[in-house]
Amino acid sequence: MIRIVGLGPGSLDRVAMPVRDVLVDPGTTVVCRTLHHPAAAELAQLRPVVTCDDLYEAAETFDDVYSAIADRVIAAAGEGPVVYAVPGSPLIGEFAVRKLLEAGVTVEVVPGESFLDAVLFEVGYDPLDRGLQVLDGHRLPDPLVLDKPTVIAHLDKPEILAEVLASVGRVVTEDGVVTVLRDLGSDDAVTVTGPAETIDPGLAGLRTSLFVDAEPGGLLGAVRVMRRLREECPWDRSQTHHTLVKNLVEETYELVEAIAGLPESGDDWVAYARVEDELGDVLLQVLFHEAIARQEGGFDIDGAAEVLRQKLVRRHPHVFGDVVAATPEDVKRNWDRIKAEESGEDGGSALDGVPQGLPGLHRAAKVQNRAAKVGFDWERAEQVLPKLAEEIEELAGAMQGEGDVVAELGDLMFSVVNLARHLGVDPELAIRRSTSEFERRFRRMEEEGPLSGLDLAELDRRWEAAKAAG
Repeated sequence: MIRIVGLGPGSLDRVAMPVRDVLVDPGTTVVCRTLHHPAAAELAQLRPVVTCDDLYEAAETFDDVYSAIADRVIAAAGEGPVVYAVPGSPLIGEFAVRKLLEAGVTVEVVPGESFLDAVLFEVGYDPLDRGLQVLDGHRLPDPLVLDKPTVIAHLDKPEILAEVLASVGRVVTEDGVVTVLRDLGSDDAVTVTGPAETIDPGLAGLRTSLFVDAEPGGLLGAVRVMRRLREECPWDRSQTHHTLVKNLVEETYELVEAIAGLPESGDDWVAYARVEDELGDVLLQVLFHEAIARQEGGFDIDGAAEVLRQKLVRRHPHVFGDVVAATPEDVKRNWDRIKAEESGEDGGSALDGVPQGLPGLHRAAKVQNRAAKVGFDWERAEQVLPKLAEEIEELAGAMQGEGDVVAELGDLMFSVVNLARHLGVDPELAIRRSTSEFERRFRRMEEEGPLSGLDLAELDRRWEAAKAAG
C-alpha cells in the first residue's frame, strides 16, 4: 500500500489533522518529494523522512526525475507501509503521482489543499465566475491565449518568470496588470501586483505563481476591438464587404512593398518592423470582413480559421497522412491535384481559375505556371534568352512602324516574366525593388541641387555618383 498525501501550500499547521496523524505514524516510511517546502521541512524535524531532492540533481530531465521518484517510492513500499508526501494537492502538478497511478501498484490518494486554493483565496476570485485557465510556466502554449482569468505556475527560476512575464506582456492590453504570488501559506508570503514589465523576476521560486485577469491584447484583443468598432463607430458601421475591397488591395500592396525591403539574408529589424506593421494592416482588413460577416450571420473568425485548418491538413497529406513528398515540387503537385479535386476541375482548360483581377505581372506568371504543368514550357532559364532577344527585335521593328508597339511591348514583358519565373524570382517583387532603388538614387541626385535645366552630361554624372554611393 502506498498512501499519497498533500502537504498543502504552506506550513504543517494548515494540513488536516487526519493527514498529520498519518504523517507522524512511526510505523510508516514517509517519502517527501522535496524538503524545500514549509510543511515538509517541519515534518523532517518531527520524524525521519526520505527526501527525493537528490534525484533532481542526478537526473537529466524532469521526466527522469519523476520516474526515479516513483521507483524510490515503490521500492520503499516493498519494505512496508509508505506515505508519499507532496506539496499542495497530489492531483495538481504532481507528475510523479501520475507515474505511481500508472504503475499498477495499490495506491490511496488523500487530497490536500492545493496552491490553486491559496492563489484564488488571495486574489479573491471564484473560478465559476468567468472560468479559469491553469498553465505551466515551463510549457506556455504558443500562441498564448488569455481569454479568461489565468494562473501560471511552476515559476521556479528567474529566467522562467522573466520569459512568462514577457509573453504575458505581449498579449494583454497596455493597462493590464498581473499578480505574482510567492510562498503563500507561510509567514514570508509575498504578493506583488503591477504591469508585467515592472515585476521583478527575482520573485521566482519553487512556490511562485502568477495570476492574470486582464483584457486580452494580441490577436484576440484585435478581434474584440474590431467587433466593437463595427458596432459603435459610425464609419465602420457604414462599410460593406464591397467598399472595403480597395482598402484590402492597397494594404496588400503596401505589405508587398515592405517585404521587398527585406534583405535576402541577415537580420534587418527595421525592415521587419515595417513588415510587421503592414502585415497588421492586412490583418485589420481580414478582421473587418469577419466582423461584417459575423454581424450578418455569415461566419466568424473561428469558422474561417477552421476552414483554413482543414484545408491545410487536407492539402498536406505528406505531413498529416502517409503520402510521401520528398521535394517542394512533390508538395506543389500534391497541392494542385487536391485543389483541383476539391473544386471539381477535372475538365476544362488548364488555365481555368486564374483570377482576372490579379496584377499584370502576377497574372502572367500564374498563367505561365499553369501552362508549364502540362509541359508547355522551356526546361532552362537560358532557353528563354533567345526568345527575349526575338521580342526585343520585334519591338524595335514596331517602333519603326512595322507592327503594334503595345502588343510587342506586352510580348517582351511577358517573356521577361517567363525568365523571372525560370530564375525563381517574383517579377512583382523584382520590379518593385528596382523601382525603389531607382527612386533612392534619384533622390540622392536631387540632394546636390535641382535637376531641372541640367544637361544630360551633368545628369549622367550625378547618376553615376549616386550609384557609386551605394
